[in-house]
Amino acid sequence: MATTEINVNGVRREVPNDPRMPLLWVLRDVLRLTGTKYGCGIGVCGACTVHVDGKAVRACQTLLGSLVGEKVVTIEGLAANRAHPIQQAWIAEDVPQCGYCQSGQIMSAAALLAVESSPTDSQIDEAMNGNLCRCGTYLRIRRAIKRAAHATRDSSGDRK
Repeated sequence: MATTEINVNGVRREVPNDPRMPLLWVLRDVLRLTGTKYGCGIGVCGACTVHVDGKAVRACQTLLGSLVGEKVVTIEGLAANRAHPIQQAWIAEDVPQCGYCQSGQIMSAAALLAVESSPTDSQIDEAMNGNLCRCGTYLRIRRAIKRAAHATRDSSGDRK
């Protein structure tokens, strides 16, 4: 069987060459990276959010054929030992309730903080729009994003 090489979490991986296969199934079923969740399958809930070249994308709508030369980062590859500032803030703010949507929420928040070190409430709302939380932990999510932004600015000396 022919294979395609993709870069996932900094590691080149060989996967079956089916350009129409959604990235979500490549991650979960082929590579056994189950942190990325299946929620709706149509790209509206955000549970399957990963980064492709630093941008938050829905893995259920991203086809393998579109990933040639791209770098994919999943929740497992965001940081070792949950050390990313957004993961630390998530823990500190006790964000998860059921936890199902949290990997997608964290990946969207991390993509926001990569481009905006001091996001406003409206920037947070815009970046997180489409990441649904059935438990309604949105206020804790916002606090966690602000906490991570503050921690990141403090550690880098950025005082925007």
